[in-house]
Amino acid sequence: MNMKKSIALLESMDMPDPHFPFKMNLTNVDEYGKILFHHHWHQHIEFLYFKSGKAMIECNSKPLEVQAGDLIVVNSNDLHHGLSLSEDLSYYVMICDLALLHSHSADTVETKFMTPIANNEILFQNKISHDPDINTSLHRIIEECKYKTYGFELAVKMQLYNLLTLLIRRYIDRFLSSNDQTTRIKNRERFTPIFRYIDKKYKEPISVTLLADIAGLSRFHFSRLFKEVTGKTVPEYVNMIRLSKSEYLLRNSSMTISEIA
Repeated sequence: MNMKKSIALLESMDMPDPHFPFKMNLTNVDEYGKILFHHHWHQHIEFLYFKSGKAMIECNSKPLEVQAGDLIVVNSNDLHHGLSLSEDLSYYVMICDLALLHSHSADTVETKFMTPIANNEILFQNKISHDPDINTSLHRIIEECKYKTYGFELAVKMQLYNLLTLLIRRYIDRFLSSNDQTTRIKNRERFTPIFRYIDKKYKEPISVTLLADIAGLSRFHFSRLFKEVTGKTVPEYVNMIRLSKSEYLLRNSSMTISEIA
């Protein structure tokens, strides 16, 4: 497999301040059915906090409908993509390089929590709804990043520790062994060219045999792994992409149903 293709879904994260690897932005979307971001994954932990509207965020093949007050936690290496489900969608994107929170010595915090989180041995629940303590912490981060008064970096870092503490106490989803994590990343990389191909060729007939050849797998092995990674068979996944594109065109173009079909 071409190595460049195998890492195409791995999104690099450039931080505006390399000495403070955290960034936040507010995203506003006024179109129903608009793709917020295509399938991708990255090594940083990401928080999507929804201010208004509705959306569908898929994490590791699991679709999650979200609305105002919900938080999506994207663990390191989670394959995810998003779709707007309203015309008044507004959400904050917060991306954190966990290097910001690492200890400089092998203390208990580092060995028991930070290193396992960074290594994906601890995975958090993806969707969290209306937890007042978590919302308070998120709002404080938002305020600090908005006004950037002297010492805001210290305040943000403190709230990130608080946020991780709440996640560890209330929302650990599962623990992964190093072997499980290696397999997880390997499968993400293997299916990178597959998702790219389907996104570009969804209007054309797409065969399982062709996709298996692109992945360098037998048809049987490919079909099994594809279902594990996406939660869908190839026809189900391709139809989902086609329906999403069609719904978007119906709402945001002058094309007729026949033309779209």
